[in-house]
Order: sequence, then C-alpha cells, then structure tokens
Amino acid sequence: MNFYEELQWRGLIKDAIDIDTLKDRINEPLTCYCGFDPTADSLHIGHLQQIALLKRYQKAGHRVIALCGGATGMIGDPRPTTERKLLTADQIAHNAECIKQQLSHFIDFSHGAAILENNVNWLGGMNLIDFLRDYGKYFNVNYMINKDTIARRLETGISFTEFTYTILQAIDFYHLYTTYDCILQIGGSDQWGNLVSGCDLIRKMCGENAKVYGVTSPLITKSDGSKFGKSEGGNIWLDPKRTSPYEFYQFWINVSDADVITLLKRLSFASVEEIMALEESMNTHPENRAAQKALAAELTEMVHGKDGLTSALKISETFFNGSFESLSEDELNQGIASMNTTVINDGISLIDALVESKIAPSKREVRQLMKTNSIRVNGKVADDETMPLTRSNSLYGKFVIRKGKKNYFVLALNG
Repeated sequence: MNFYEELQWRGLIKDAIDIDTLKDRINEPLTCYCGFDPTADSLHIGHLQQIALLKRYQKAGHRVIALCGGATGMIGDPRPTTERKLLTADQIAHNAECIKQQLSHFIDFSHGAAILENNVNWLGGMNLIDFLRDYGKYFNVNYMINKDTIARRLETGISFTEFTYTILQAIDFYHLYTTYDCILQIGGSDQWGNLVSGCDLIRKMCGENAKVYGVTSPLITKSDGSKFGKSEGGNIWLDPKRTSPYEFYQFWINVSDADVITLLKRLSFASVEEIMALEESMNTHPENRAAQKALAAELTEMVHGKDGLTSALKISETFFNGSFESLSEDELNQGIASMNTTVINDGISLIDALVESKIAPSKREVRQLMKTNSIRVNGKVADDETMPLTRSNSLYGKFVIRKGKKNYFVLALNG
C-alpha cells in the first residue's frame, strides 16, 4: 500500500484537483502546505486531522509548510451563516504566536524538514492598488458568487471584507509556490473553493503548465451526522490550560463504537493492521473498549506528552478504584473539574452536608444509602453519618462524594 492508497484507506481524501496525476506524484517527495487562522490562542481537536495530515506527509518524506494566517485571520474565512467578529491586530498577533508554538509541538521543523510561515509577512504590507491590479483582476465575480459558502450567504448578506478572503488565500498559495516550490495545498472539505482559487491563480499568473494540486479531507462528523469536536463545556482544546490532559483523555475514551474506528483511521498513526485488529476486538468484545483506549492513549500522548498521559491514566484509575490519596492537587482538580460542587462549612457532619447539598433528599435516604455501602467519601466507603468534614480529613479542602456507581459530587470547605 503506497502513501496515496493509505490516505484513501484512512478516508482522508474527499476531493482533489487533477487526481489522476496527483495519485502518482504524491508518492514522490514534494512540498505541501496547510493553513491555520489564529481566531483563538489555541487550536482545538477540529484542527487535529489537518495537523496529523501534515505529520503524515512529513513522515512520508515530503516537506511540509504550516502556515499561520496572521493576515487572513484579520479577515476571517466566511461562515455559512453570519459575519465573523473581527479581532484586533494585537489579538491576532498574540494568537498567531501561540499557534506557532503549538504547531511546533507536532511538526519537526529542524534541519529544514518543515517550514513555519505567517502570511502577514507578504499580505500585511500590501497596498490596495497592488492587491487590485496584481491579483484582483484574475478573479471573476460571477464565478466567485457561485462558490458554496458565498452563495449561501447571498440571501443574508456578506461583506466585501469576507468576500475577498478567497483571494487572499489564493495569494498565499501563489507566494508559497513561487518561494518554496510548494505544489500542494491540503485542507478540510470546507476549504475546497479556496483550494481551487489558489490553483487557478497560479496557473493564470505562471502559465497553464504550472503543476499544482489541492486535496481536501472530509470534515469529521459523528455517525449521526452531527458536528464532532465539542463537549458539553465547549471546544476540546489542544492547550492544557484550556482542556486538561484528563478531560482530553476522557473525551476520546467516551467516543461511541460507531465512531471510534473512523477516528482511529483519520487521527491515529497506528498501522493498518493494528487498526483492523482493534476493529475485530471491538466487534467481538466491545465491553473491553480496546479501540477507545488505544485512541485516547495515543492522542493524549501526542497532544500532552507522556507525562500528560500518565497523569490522565492515574486520575482515571483513581476514580475507578478509589485511591484518592495518591493524587496531587492539580490531578484532583482535573478529575473534579466537570462535577457539581457545593461549598460547606468546616466541621459539618457528613449526613448534614449530603442533605444540604441535595446529594440526598433526606437523612433517611442517606442512612439507606450507607446501609448498602452506596456512599463513598474520597474513595472510601462511608459508614459513619456523624463524621465531621474538616480540613484535616479533606483532600486539599475538598471531599469527592460518590453516590452509587457513577454519580460524583464535590463538597468544598468554605475558605
């Protein structure tokens, strides 16, 4: 199986420009790029497929360019429905620096193996007349308004600012082609129109013999067709300050059987044989969740490193088996971040705390739960309803309450 065939098997090719030529050309070294607009100070898992693709191309012997859109981020790729809120130049500059550092975590930029660029370097100083004379004349308005994203916005309205985004991205491809001999742009399927514009511009400016290509990969959606990549709390970020290693790990460990093999194919670097073995395991012993565990472990280590994975596994094991004393304060806070928390007074009895926090509706219910060993405090079975909850028997001023098998709550001491 060559590189192109593996990309196909993994479901990473949706549309391509000049596919008949590309399927052979892609098996020989070339230079390709993918762009990331700095609309936030961190990338999220919606970007992970394209990051992994750049890494795949690099492992296959290609030179890759990770392009940070310090200039295009000032404009914003048109959304299907509404206009984007414009960020300030300082916000964009800050976000771009953060994203450059994140990309360096995934891609090897040493010894010229990859290039990290920012399009503010060539778009930032361009004046309006140069933009219109040198590039604008190559774009037909009638053709542009028929592009899917723009066509969907015509009824509700689209600003000239967002309308010109595709021209700016086309200029990016032209610049990278003439500067680095970059002949391939990759992106999600929502970028197809921009990829076509870039290839068209290069051919118009450099001649029809210019061999350039574009390849899109399908956007990842859940098996029911809904959007993938968000938890109840919002985006799953690649920055541990926004999404902890434990929360990141838990997101992947909880993906459905219907989605996990697709995610392994598109995001994991496990071999074809390894993924097929995990699929067989899922079909024969789904209760083991081997595919989810493999996916969660690999992606958590990829994003958060070995220490992050070790911590995530430790927290997960603790909440399953209950050895809470081994957790650091940071690890405990990661584990309880999504739990309901109630503030209590130092010294309150356990039974009063459970009723006041509405973990149990009455003292009678608390006593009944205790008879069946259904209340645990910091991992230990609670058998004394009068036990005072004090700082001396807390974990960093907190008590993790488990009611039954799966219901967790946090009681935090006041002050």
